[in-house]
Amino acid sequence: MTSQNTHTNGKTIAIIGGGPSGLAAAEILSAHGHDVTVYEAMPTVARKFLLAGKSGLNITHSEPYERFRIRYGSSGVRLIPALDAFTPADICEWTEQLDIEVFTGSSGRVFPKRMKASPLLRNWVARLEAQGIKILKRHRWKGFSGDTLLFDTPEGEKQISPDATLLALGGASYPRLGSDAAWVPWLKEKNISIAPFQSANCGFDVDWSSVFRERFAGAPIKSVAVTSPAGRIEGEFVISQHGIEGSLIYAHAAALRDQLNNTGTASLYLDLTPARSVERLIRDLTKQGSKSSFSNRLRKATGLEGVKAALLRELVPDAHMLSAENLAQQIKNLAVPLLRPRPIAEAISSAGGIVWDEVSDNYMLHKLSGVFVAGEMLDWEAPTGGYLLTACFATGRAAAQGMLDWLEHFTVKLD
Repeated sequence: MTSQNTHTNGKTIAIIGGGPSGLAAAEILSAHGHDVTVYEAMPTVARKFLLAGKSGLNITHSEPYERFRIRYGSSGVRLIPALDAFTPADICEWTEQLDIEVFTGSSGRVFPKRMKASPLLRNWVARLEAQGIKILKRHRWKGFSGDTLLFDTPEGEKQISPDATLLALGGASYPRLGSDAAWVPWLKEKNISIAPFQSANCGFDVDWSSVFRERFAGAPIKSVAVTSPAGRIEGEFVISQHGIEGSLIYAHAAALRDQLNNTGTASLYLDLTPARSVERLIRDLTKQGSKSSFSNRLRKATGLEGVKAALLRELVPDAHMLSAENLAQQIKNLAVPLLRPRPIAEAISSAGGIVWDEVSDNYMLHKLSGVFVAGEMLDWEAPTGGYLLTACFATGRAAAQGMLDWLEHFTVKLD
């Protein structure tokens, strides 16, 4: 076992976790002259960040900031000061300072022009290392030993005693990339309350028939509107082997998950023809001759065919026997009964984590002086669309500012 506690410029700071929150904090702290080391368990930093950028890195959203700020639900009251200090506009400016141009897509989401995460991460890490930040990989945090931090490293077990520590280890989604919530027992030992982790921005299981599943798994359902307790949103989603997936479903995931938790049942409601009114559907269905097949009547009167028509038949087996009025109502308000959210290991993000009552306004744990937290370790969630990553950057920077203020006060107090 070796011990490490090297004081060089300023105070020594340990950042545990090399994702966006940890790296954002490191950047601020190093710029103020502190000796910053990032400890990352995996062979490379920011693996989940890189995965998010495989199909296009959505770094933030361009909607008016007044609307942006309310996307974080009940946690917004605690997150808003951090978001105000590092807004979506600030993220765009920061990204372009790393020589990565951005653009706004038709949905309002903001992306790097090269779309991928790797060029941005490469430029960012190079700048961090140029600032003197040390990034130690394959250094897995193993909890506390008194006031010291324990790590498993390629050279064996290490103990360190930094002047301040930031925990930025992520939540519980995508454990294979490092966000495995292995830290939960060590904080519970310190009597820190942690809300159970749950899937967020996830798909849901549906009891499809084997015929429907085999034929349509992977098929997109386009140009529909979905209604749940979260409201009504238009877009598209995908039929999966297990149920339903896609950005339109993720937008409703928190409300549907909570409804399942609270009542044991939940359904989302589909409008298969958002551009056609009930009255028009009734009129056009009534015009169809009784000798035509149901498929033809449905296609000619409503435009439904392929997977949409099959979905209607799957969920309403007697659809072909319904009156025009009742069939139109089903088309405009088709219930999809949900069984459960998909497992957290598949979820884009997680809800749950360290409850806000355990954290001061400067992101320090009340029960662990000098230990700060940021990112998805905290109990908050947000929809996809750039909101998740924005809050990870913002809380990392806010925690860094909290550490600077605490270290200054701590130093003055010692003097």
